[in-house]
Amino acid sequence: MRILRHTAGAGDRDKGSVVAIGNFDGVHRGHRAVIDAAGRIARETGADQAVLTFEPHPRSVFQPDIAPFRVTPFRSKARQIELLGVDLLFALHFDLEFSRHSAEDFVRSVLDAGIAASHVVVGADFVFGNRRRGTSDFLAQEAGNHSFDVTFIEPVLGPDGLAYSSTRIRELLGSGRPAEAAELLGRFWEIEGRVERGDQRGRTIGFPTANLALGDYLRPATGVYAIRAGLDRPAGEGGGVETVWFDGVANLGRRPTFGGDDLLLEAHLFGFQDDIYGQHLRVALIEYLRPETRFDGIDALRAQIAEDATRARELLATHGAAPAGAERVER
Repeated sequence: MRILRHTAGAGDRDKGSVVAIGNFDGVHRGHRAVIDAAGRIARETGADQAVLTFEPHPRSVFQPDIAPFRVTPFRSKARQIELLGVDLLFALHFDLEFSRHSAEDFVRSVLDAGIAASHVVVGADFVFGNRRRGTSDFLAQEAGNHSFDVTFIEPVLGPDGLAYSSTRIRELLGSGRPAEAAELLGRFWEIEGRVERGDQRGRTIGFPTANLALGDYLRPATGVYAIRAGLDRPAGEGGGVETVWFDGVANLGRRPTFGGDDLLLEAHLFGFQDDIYGQHLRVALIEYLRPETRFDGIDALRAQIAEDATRARELLATHGAAPAGAERVER
């Protein structure tokens, strides 16, 4: 998948695509309906399939002091979009100046002159442009004045009759219900980043951990989770990489037993002893085990972690394949 950060860099090979437009935070089942519709049209017409999104998320521009809320920061979002078979991702820089552009200007300078879209696919409730004047009716009218067609996708409803939404996913993760969030996402929710060097206290009590800062990710419920952690490894003679997954248990919190302050994800991978400081790690939250607790001493903490690990092993044994259908490895 090719990634372009602005339309000015689009060459001839990047133009004429069928493009799905949206913020797509989470790339959940509802988002995938929009992206998949663009893919079907692209295959029928022989065009490239593209996604156009905005970075940073517009909400963080209009509300710079808002708490972290991203279900999928850009790297995670791009990964999920690529897995849908998309050829080209336009990740346009969004700032206050960009927000002042009129809906007419967006159609003219981005969709027409910038990427020369052959077909635009959006959710029926998608709006764009200054003062959100770019409604579905407006886009349909503008399509007739330019060289692209347009398709609107109605909200996709889940088994409960409610539309899939990033807001609902945030609420579920914030209340310690990752399995329910996974039903809306169509996959387990992940936190990914570089493994940081911590105080190595876990190693001294028999449970070494790989530590990740949350960065731009939303803050799920603090506590202990059954997890699967994915590391990229060489794929063999053919080159490239594959993600190898390990079962584990993790604490997401501030380590009150030791007077911690910063929020941190500490993942213990079962039977894993390799040094992975500085490597990229993906941690999927599978099940919530318990809230974070302050213990009176190391012995009590060690006993509880052992109990958490046993319970995590039992739960993970019932979950089958690793995230995204990747290879599952147990040690």
